[in-house]
Amino acid sequence: MRRLDGKVAIVTGGSAGLGRADAIALAREGARVVVTDLNETDGRKVVDEINAAHAQAALFLPQDVRDEERWQQVIAETVRTFGGLHVLVNNAGVVRIATPESCTLDDFRFQNAVMSEGVFLGCKHAIPAMKASGGGSIINMSSVASHLGYPVYFAYSAAKGAVRSMTKAIAVHCQMNKFNVRCNSIHAGAIDTQMVRDATKTLGMEMSFWEQTPTGLGKPEDVAHLVVFLASDESRYVNGAELLLDNALTVQ
Repeated sequence: MRRLDGKVAIVTGGSAGLGRADAIALAREGARVVVTDLNETDGRKVVDEINAAHAQAALFLPQDVRDEERWQQVIAETVRTFGGLHVLVNNAGVVRIATPESCTLDDFRFQNAVMSEGVFLGCKHAIPAMKASGGGSIINMSSVASHLGYPVYFAYSAAKGAVRSMTKAIAVHCQMNKFNVRCNSIHAGAIDTQMVRDATKTLGMEMSFWEQTPTGLGKPEDVAHLVVFLASDESRYVNGAELLLDNALTVQ
């Protein structure tokens, strides 16, 4: 048996980068995967790629994670199609580079709406579905930006800090109520995704900059391996944890 046989997962922001790697890895280990994103073209390509390797293992659903009604529809469609919900990867994210002084209210609200409110809505509506499915694992993508001071990622850091705190509260809530639902956060450092490439270019740097740093760039697959572990029953006693995936960046 593969590690996730019988499990059903939702991955938000699954059209590229970390979300794409997560969805592919989850399906490879036997999960049925619902990929959601605003980018329908690339999202459907990911699903086609998964289904080519694992027949009828994946479904694409368009989603704006800021929309509560759409969250309810996505979860309901997931349960109707695959029979339950056991894993939620709250991965959708955006970044607008701005310091505390240059950040506009629109910049701040937009990033927090996607990564703070979006995670809240996903957790809120996934918990009942997971309870009905016998239990589950919520995996929230935070960031080392919730631990370190990055002025140019001010609003992004604020949103990821909220994810870090919400994760712990959700874990304790579910544990105290014996819901058999775990919630953990992943705090990755710089990973080689298009988002990081775009941010590097916006800051006027070359990608070669990362080769000169002690930590370098991680790969999306590095994150996906951890997602698979947290989604599996192997991590049944891992709950409320913030897992750093940064090659010791935050402890230097």
